[in-house]
Parts: sequence; structure tokens; C-alpha cells
Amino acid sequence: MPIKYVPFIPEPIEGQAVLGNFNRILRYQGSDEVSMTIQRGMPLYEVEKQETVGENKDGNMVIRGECVSACAYLKEQGIQVDLVYIDPPFASGADYAKQVYVRRNPKVAEAIAQAEQELDIEELKSFEEKMYGDIWDKEKYLSWMYENLMAIKSIMSDTASIYVHLDWHIGHYVKILMDEIFGEDNFINEITWRRTFAHGDVGQGAEHLGRISDKILFYRKSKNFVFNHTFMPYEKEYIDRVFTHTDPDGRKWQSVSCTATGGTTKGNPFFEFLGVKRYWRFTKERMELMYKEGRITQSKPGAVPRQKMYLDECEGVPLQDIWMDIAPVQGTAVENYNYATQKPGVLLERIIKTSSNKDMLVADFFGGSGVTAAVANKLGRKFIHCDIGLNSVQTARDRLKADGAQFEMLEIKDGVQLFRNPVQTMDKMKTLIPGLRNEDSLDSFWGGAITDSHLGTVPVYIPNLMDSNSKLLDTVLMNRIIHQAIPELDASVKKVIVYYIDITNEAEIRKFIEDDDSTTVQIELRDLKTVLDDVVIGDEAEFHMEEVPEGMFPGFRVTIDRFISDRVLSKIMEFNNKNLLNTKKAFKPIQISEEGLETIEFLSFDCTAAEGVWHSDSELKIDKNGFVILNGVKTKTFWDGTIRSDKKPLRLKIRNICGDETIWVIP
Repeated sequence: MPIKYVPFIPEPIEGQAVLGNFNRILRYQGSDEVSMTIQRGMPLYEVEKQETVGENKDGNMVIRGECVSACAYLKEQGIQVDLVYIDPPFASGADYAKQVYVRRNPKVAEAIAQAEQELDIEELKSFEEKMYGDIWDKEKYLSWMYENLMAIKSIMSDTASIYVHLDWHIGHYVKILMDEIFGEDNFINEITWRRTFAHGDVGQGAEHLGRISDKILFYRKSKNFVFNHTFMPYEKEYIDRVFTHTDPDGRKWQSVSCTATGGTTKGNPFFEFLGVKRYWRFTKERMELMYKEGRITQSKPGAVPRQKMYLDECEGVPLQDIWMDIAPVQGTAVENYNYATQKPGVLLERIIKTSSNKDMLVADFFGGSGVTAAVANKLGRKFIHCDIGLNSVQTARDRLKADGAQFEMLEIKDGVQLFRNPVQTMDKMKTLIPGLRNEDSLDSFWGGAITDSHLGTVPVYIPNLMDSNSKLLDTVLMNRIIHQAIPELDASVKKVIVYYIDITNEAEIRKFIEDDDSTTVQIELRDLKTVLDDVVIGDEAEFHMEEVPEGMFPGFRVTIDRFISDRVLSKIMEFNNKNLLNTKKAFKPIQISEEGLETIEFLSFDCTAAEGVWHSDSELKIDKNGFVILNGVKTKTFWDGTIRSDKKPLRLKIRNICGDETIWVIP
């Protein structure tokens, strides 16, 4: 349950024209419901601090949770952000997956190769794990996006700007939303970013042009916004064509006019200079000084003097709204973090430099790989990284820690974070609901159906964990179920089951159902958390600690003897079985040793506290080639199955290759 609801805007919005322009321009099913959601406010949940990295005097945050809930927390804390960049789902209908690599077995690593040798590509066994599904219908997406944008606006400072990164699927609709929320007068630019080069799928037989660009919508919150002019270097062709003169010292320059428009209203001075009477752009004193400095040229006596404009003193071409000079993240790039939707750091650097100053707060509520926070930190800005996916916050955390950033890891306890991400949670829980099956005859509103010997087909509603509107069961959602979803069912349906993650007031909802006599269909309510409790299965580890009094690494050493992750093993089994059924190609199954150390990605010691907030006093990460990243520093050393520290460790944290983290107290 939320602790309370935080208003999106300071004043009560009862009776205000929320969604007014939007409804007139684009009417769609669900727009009235999102208006009621806005009136209710943002749900504020308990927020748990997971880890503190460094002193964090600037209050930087990495938050696991939904955008709306994160904004409720920030607003309750009185925190305002100065720049927002978001790269939300594009409503593209695509699934995004992370490539999970099985690590090298440290027990046999030394026998395989020397530390400098790369792992044979044939030994790089991997499988995919779904991160999230960008599968929306237009109406649900727009309602969801409207609520997120309203929440973001509520915590933006008066001088703040927002950049929303989208593509051709839905960007034109979101533009209308942003005109409604931020005001048409506060629209600054629609930036076109060429995100890739020519596509090969538009040749003969194709029915569309190559889609190689994304759109970034740029809005300000008010007229008093931060905007730093950015200049791009001149192209060589332009330099050769325009800067045609060269001084003896090699400085290139072009000849530009010194004259100005005349008339009393212009205010430009009129005087004689080098025998020529004109209106001039500069005062007579300034012209004489420039002449002494050699900055005025005259081709012959009586010719109109002109100014020398030196190339090395020109700032360049002012930044335009078509960006063709920023390449996407390549597979071999140093900044590649194996994250499906990762954007290049140069793109964020341009945005952050244009719309913020040092020490300002930059936020990304669909943070992905953590590029916004990482670039903001390097440019001397404060940052907030927020994402609902576990893989996102772990990627951002490791990246920021390696950069020497200081921050807090926070988790919003709203019931969704019981698994890696909402999509995987939903996929898993459907298998845990007894008797649930897909039913093609049902609308997509229903998650499936259960067959009952007495009642026949029983449709089952399962909340979409990507959509905060459906996560909370309140009178608004129940009204939709009773008056829209149930009437569309076959007349033979006698009962429906409604699962919920969160509920405003169960007694109130049951009374609402009893008081409504518009349907005879029985409605059963069930708490989904009882199902989700069975989703998370903890990993098991056997290890021993020893004190190393002297030698190259004196201190304490923990050796991992055995590690078992049932979830990782089940994913590998599923992958193997699927590929073994493919008779068209040979397949070598992934095999895990008895020790299971190949399924470990990250280890950390807490030498500060035996409970509570985590302090990573010593940590190592094993990259996909088996090499160790020790406290953020890349090495060419294979992992040997141990982790060391100068101080005595009190707790051990292990993250498996799929992202699950388990903590053990060290006796």
C-alpha cells in the first residue's frame, strides 16, 4: 500500500482542465481514467536504502522503481531537478533481451591458458534473458506516458528543461501530450538524431524508406530556462572556401564587412575612416585600435576597409536540430555495456552541456545503462538514475562505481521489484497461477482464463506491472472492469478473477462491487503477492574464509567452494532444450561444472556493518572473458574463485550472471 498520495501539482486539480487540449485533439479510450488518476495523485511508497557508495555529499541517487513513484518520493523530499532526459519505451512492439554469458570456471582457468590470452570464442557460451517488452497498444501507452510526464513536471525546477527520446512509432502523439503538459509556447526543438547509417532492408521489394533516425523532443518548463549555446567545428570544405587568406604567421582569416545600416533609428556611428565615409559597426576609437592591431584591411586607397575575422577566434557553427555526427554505440566500443537500448555518451554530453550548468541536478527516469548519470557525473553535475529493471540499476551501479562516483542505492517497495523486471515477473507468475492458460477468444485486457467444471471459462485479470494505472486496484479500475471489460465477455461467463498487486481499501472495493448491480458476473479478488512470493528463489553458496598474514595480498580471503543458482540452471536447461530441438544445425549444450562458479558475475565484501545498508568495501566483477574488474579497475587476471580484503569481512554478496544478488553473513 502507498503511504499516501502526493499531488502532481501544488493546487487541487478538481475541476481543472487536465487533459483538456489533449482530449479535444486526440480522443482515445482511457483518457478519462488517466484524468482521474492524476486527480488522485502520485503513490508514495516506502523507500529502502540498499547501499551507500562513498560519502555522497551531493545526494546522488540510483533508484530502482517506477517513474511516478520515484517522482512522488522526490517531491516529498523537496528535491527539484534541473534537467531531465528520458529514453522511454517507444511502443515499438519489440522485446529487448540481455545476452547472458557463462563465465570461465576458475578451477580450471590456469590450465586452459595464460592470463594474457583471450578466451576462445567457441567457449563463450551465452543465452538471452528478456529485459522488458515494449509491447503496448496506443491508448494504454499514451495514458501511461501522460502520467509519467505529469509526474516528471511536478519535480522540475522553474529553470529546468526536458528531453524525451522517441522514434517514429509514437513520437508524434507524445508531442501532443507534451504540448498539453508543458505548453506549446515552451516547445524548443524537435531534434533529429541519425542513430545509424543506411539500412539494407529497404532495397528491392521494400515498401518504406530507410528508418535511421530518432526524434528528441526538447521542452522548457518556463521562459527562464538554462540554455548554453553550443558550437560545432567548421567542416574543412567550409574553411577552405571561406577562410581564404593567411597571415605570415600562418593564421587563416576571412574578410568581413565593417559597415552597417544607416539612419537615426539604427544608432550606428557615421564617420570617415581611411578616406571612406560610411555608417560603421564599430566606434571610431574601436576601428582605430583594430587598425593598429592589424585587424583592418584595405585592398587599395579609397576602398572600403574590411575586418579580418580569424579562424582560430571563431566559435564555430551554432548547433542545429539535425545531429548527424554522433554514431551509435558499436559492439566493440569501450563504452558498450551489453545493454540493448544503450545510447552513446557523446549524445548525452551534448544535451547536458546545452541545458545545465555545473552542480545542477540531472535526472533520467528510464535510466537503462546509466549513460545519463555517468556523463552527468563526469561533467560535474549531480545525478538521479531511476529504472524499474534490476539489470539497469546493477549496470548503472557498477559503471558509476568504476568512475569513482558517490551515490546511494534506493529501492521503492511497491511490490513490483520482486523479480528482475516486470516482464519476467509476469511471465513467471503466469506459470504459477494454477490452471491459467491463454484464451484467444478473450480481449487483451485479460491475462488468460481458468476452466472450472461448474462455471466453465473463468477469465483472469492480471495487472500489467509496466503500467502503474493497472497495478493499483481502486474504484477507477474496478469501474472499468465492471462497465467495460465484463460486458465485452461472452454471455456464458459466470465468474471472473481479479488479481491485484496493491489495493486502496479491500472493504471499499468489495462494497463498490456489491453496490453496483449492472452485472451478475461474480467477481473474485486475489492478492498477487502471494503468488509472487514463490517467484524468487535464493541462491546457495559454500565458502570458507582464511586470514592471510603476509605475502603479496595480506588480509582476509574468502574462497567460493560451490555456488548453486536454481534459476540460472533452469534458464540454461531451457536454452539447451530449445536448441537441441532445432535439427537444422549442430548445437553444443551449455554445461556447468559441479562447483557452479561459472554462474557468478560479481562479489562484494561489507567490512563495515553486519546488517542494514550495504557498504562495498571490496568488490570484484568477472567480465564475459573471465577477467577480473577489481574495485572498478580492469585487469588481465583470470578470477581464481576468491575475493580478498584488507579488513575482516562481515558479509558477502554474490550476484549471479542473471542479476540475482544474495547476501551471507560471514561467521
